[in-house]
Amino acid sequence: MLLPSDEAGRGRPVVLLHARPTDRTMWDAHLPLLADAGVRAIALDLPGHGDALVPDGHEAAPWGDVLDTLDHLGADRFVLAGNSLGALVALQIAVTAPERVEGLVLVGYRPHDQPASPRLQAAWDAERSALGAGDLDTAVAAGVQAWTSADATGEVREHAARMLRRQLTAQLAHGEPSLAPDPLGKGAEALRTLTAPALVGVGAHDMPDFFEGCEALARTLNAGETVVIPAAGHLAPLERPTSFCALLLDFVRRLPQR
Repeated sequence: MLLPSDEAGRGRPVVLLHARPTDRTMWDAHLPLLADAGVRAIALDLPGHGDALVPDGHEAAPWGDVLDTLDHLGADRFVLAGNSLGALVALQIAVTAPERVEGLVLVGYRPHDQPASPRLQAAWDAERSALGAGDLDTAVAAGVQAWTSADATGEVREHAARMLRRQLTAQLAHGEPSLAPDPLGKGAEALRTLTAPALVGVGAHDMPDFFEGCEALARTLNAGETVVIPAAGHLAPLERPTSFCALLLDFVRRLPQR
């Protein structure tokens, strides 16, 4: 399945993978910043998000769809930058095709088998309860409250609300797509095979789940200290595009030259 994409710039490909409640428009502010810095920035919709509708009965394999799309776009080797769900998919891609991944920048990661904190469970429950009652407005409001910080601008909150509303509307209409077996399997064994340079970050105001998940991931990948992005919540790149691009570009510039 080829995924919808936006791109800007020329140079080393940097693939931008969005968080669960968003879509590729999460990266609208990043594309020109990265292009001006001399990289080829590619933002993709993951299956079931944005314009990437999953056909009924199709078993989604986001990692494979990203690789197929990058083949189509002529990007053989690339850096992966992912937030939340995007960080998970980046790791799935890195395990599936390690020879193609030049580096990993992962923000707001939490493994699925990590027990949820009361704060995270409350966020899930609020969204599910509202959706169960058919109250899309309340579900969207709960999601924006959970995934953005108090420091987020009104423009950021409105953008997050638009993306979340679209994703939840599609979910209500089509349900959640079934997923192919996860190439990460269970536990961190597959991750320990990765050798690509990595940077792991988390928003300063994110939930404790993601601090814990990111710190464990950084240890597994030998990525050094987890970078804390100031004045940002779970959707740290959306809230702080300039800060995130500076972090990403510094990482890319320190990679071995092609």
